[in-house]
Amino acid sequence: MATLLDHPAEAAVKTVDLSLTINGELHKFSVLPWVTLLDLLRHQAALTGTKKGCDHGQCGACTVLVDGRRINSCLRLAVMHDGDTIVTIEGLADGDRLHPLQQAFIDHDAFQCGYCTPGQICSAQGLINEGRAGSRDDIRELMSGNLCRCGAYTNIADAIEQVLGERA
Repeated sequence: MATLLDHPAEAAVKTVDLSLTINGELHKFSVLPWVTLLDLLRHQAALTGTKKGCDHGQCGACTVLVDGRRINSCLRLAVMHDGDTIVTIEGLADGDRLHPLQQAFIDHDAFQCGYCTPGQICSAQGLINEGRAGSRDDIRELMSGNLCRCGAYTNIADAIEQVLGERA
């Protein structure tokens, strides 16, 4: 099977070195300039909890936290994040102790197939970090960028409200 680097024009492209702190650990990578943050996380860092859904920034399955803010990692080039701190779903738990959002999702059965759950949880943590969710309507609006085919939205909102209530 031919790859992009099998073509002479593509072979001339130089890789870019970058450093990322992912889930509290410093990592160094050498990437082609067009590699997305999502693909770097999944393929080079072997963190497959972050999911590839639509690849257009419309479903939120690829949501991660960059310097505490939620982003769609499929829309960002890895080279744009040199020096950043990234938290994926794998980095939320503290060893065997689940993150409060992870536990709340379990408590409220806020997932069915589970495919969107990592992005939902990372987006919910970003929403909490933003401090703008004062009501259930705020939660629904701020989570509107994350789609769930199974329709667990009510339970997802319940889980987020639980964690927000614990922080109050």
